[in-house]
Amino acid sequence: MSLVDDTATPAPEKPRHRPARIPRTPMPERDAAKRAKDFEEVTLGYTEEMARAEASRCLQCKNPTCIEGCPVNIDIKSFIGEMINGDYHAAVAVLKERNALPAVCGRVCPQEEQCEAQCVLAKKGESVAIGRLERWLGDFDLACELEGRCVPVVGEDTGKRVAVVGSGPAGLACAGELRRFGHAVTIFESLHATGGVLTYGIPEFRLPKHIVQAEVGLLEEMGVEIVCDVVVGATYTIDELMAEEGFDAVFVGNGAGLPMFMGIPGENLNGVYSANEFLTRANLMRAYDFPKVDTPIWRGRKVAVVGGGNVAMDAARTAKRLGAEEVFLVYRRTADEMPARKEEVHHAQEEGVEFKMLCSPVEVLGKDGWVTGIVANTMELGEPDASGRRAPVCVMGADFTIDCDTVIMALGTRANPLLPKTTPDMELSKRGYIVADENGATSKPGVYAGGDIVTGSATVILAMGAGKRAARAMDEWLMGTAR
Repeated sequence: MSLVDDTATPAPEKPRHRPARIPRTPMPERDAAKRAKDFEEVTLGYTEEMARAEASRCLQCKNPTCIEGCPVNIDIKSFIGEMINGDYHAAVAVLKERNALPAVCGRVCPQEEQCEAQCVLAKKGESVAIGRLERWLGDFDLACELEGRCVPVVGEDTGKRVAVVGSGPAGLACAGELRRFGHAVTIFESLHATGGVLTYGIPEFRLPKHIVQAEVGLLEEMGVEIVCDVVVGATYTIDELMAEEGFDAVFVGNGAGLPMFMGIPGENLNGVYSANEFLTRANLMRAYDFPKVDTPIWRGRKVAVVGGGNVAMDAARTAKRLGAEEVFLVYRRTADEMPARKEEVHHAQEEGVEFKMLCSPVEVLGKDGWVTGIVANTMELGEPDASGRRAPVCVMGADFTIDCDTVIMALGTRANPLLPKTTPDMELSKRGYIVADENGATSKPGVYAGGDIVTGSATVILAMGAGKRAARAMDEWLMGTAR
């Protein structure tokens, strides 16, 4: 079921020696002052000329270590080799052997910590911009007419039916792989739009919705059925899907969407949001376009976002675009410990988000039921904690107040208990996540799981990797044999 024509000329095996001093091709970006007022995409993507120039920096190493850094083991050397040769369709085919969503992953995956970190050029200079090349190829594929796009080959019908819970990265990757094996696949999505966190969680200015829907559309072209507005755990239980609806196996990839709060006084005041609700209203339900659409959102004048991850950056930058005069990013460590991508931090700073480091809220202040500010403790860094980062320690007697009318808590998420509660024979961890082995198998026969519902919040590509591994294990279980 290879996507690549075996008769095509292979990428050159001899190393192409390029001077390491050639700088990385910059990514074009919109002006910060202009982009901070709308939801258009921030980065513009490479032109063909720029993509070819960046691809030419690749050394075509005999032992490409970059592949080891990719969670789904994309053959990076080969797809860049095809770009160097000018065969973009072949390059896309190589990409899609391992990644069904290149236009998505090219935009949101932290390549700088994964494949690019393992690039040989990174040892003495700048790595090849693998993520930007992936994005360019993904966009090249999307720009083709449907009959010209690279559609993965679907295997011969096996007669087996699989239900996939959730249309986020894990579910989409699992569904695509299962179709390639020839199984009938139905995705059940609880919301009215597909894409999961790609749609409701990541803002338009980082990942346009039409990109997500076009990538999902390709799965539908492969024969994947998608049913929205179905909450597994309420509309159907897993047992009902298997016993009554006739599915032979189930993959659970519904993410971890239960928001977390600090448990401090004042969190129930009007004007306090979880990042999940704030971003879902703005992204999925188009609250930024109220009253043209009927989903309102509180447009704060002074907004404090608590957290230091990518979700915090997304919330802060969204608040800015909704018209906030001042946006504060409140984080209990320093910028060096911040888990957000450096690119997102840089963009937030360019757009006017003010960073308040080494402080942690202890109370949300209010008047007549509405937020008026937060009281924060000054922090200092102590010894490293379990994550390896230096733990923040409160400085006694150093409280201060930040005036604001909106507070957005971007503290991470936990597993929603709805589905597990209706599946009592499926083992859970102490924190409520589904327990699954390295191939996604749960304690319930025929039920597999992957992504954030197993690991907690992680990256898009890690969730996709989990979905693909589970699909291979499910295929073996369904067919009773290893392929």
